[in-house]
Amino acid sequence: MKIIAVIPARYKSSRFPGKPLADICGKPMIWWVYQQAKKVEDFDEVYVATDDELIEKTCKELDINVVLTSDTHKTGTDRIGEVARKIPADLYVNIQGDEPMIEPETIAQAVKPFYENPDLQVSNLMTKITDPVDVVNFTVPKVITNKDNIGVYLTRSTAPYPKGSIDYSYYKQVCVYGFKPEALQFYCDSPRGKIESIEDIEILRFIESGYRVQYVEVASETVAVDTPNDLEKVRRIVAEKLAKENN
Repeated sequence: MKIIAVIPARYKSSRFPGKPLADICGKPMIWWVYQQAKKVEDFDEVYVATDDELIEKTCKELDINVVLTSDTHKTGTDRIGEVARKIPADLYVNIQGDEPMIEPETIAQAVKPFYENPDLQVSNLMTKITDPVDVVNFTVPKVITNKDNIGVYLTRSTAPYPKGSIDYSYYKQVCVYGFKPEALQFYCDSPRGKIESIEDIEILRFIESGYRVQYVEVASETVAVDTPNDLEKVRRIVAEKLAKENN
């Protein structure tokens, strides 16, 4: 099975323009994500997919495989769909370009279900929420699954509501996805669903249309960079890690 990892990266983020090129201890954020993905043994190739010539230029200067894509894509998944049309593979793994601390062993968990179930079309990761603030933070999609960890719903709200019991652990989405080529084709050819349009969470397009999205629970300490404050937090963590490694 040929497996390709793709890191979508666009410059014109509404909340944080230029985010992929934000400096973290001397290297752009996209470099850190790429280095983590390269450590995953399952991957035959790793690419950055971008619509921005400055990001493309930076990637080439840093010896990062890069594919220049259309600037009309509405989502990262659409961007990966274009890569899939250019570079054939049996499985594509989408790794968000704003998680520079994502662990290689965490990324690899998105691949594992496809070895176990050849009929699977989509996978996604989730991790238990340990910070109570994340439960009410609308930038953090919460994941609700059935007993087999098949996705039932994702929401930016606090859900499910603990009316009957407070003995419940909330889970948040870790933005690493596995897609078979057919699933990517479906996504690119289909309009946004009703709920996806409301929540603005891409994976809901599959769930709304009846796809069985397999969730895998991981113990991940990754920090997604959605704001400049998140960036400062990541800079501190990476700097501390590098200091320990050099001592």
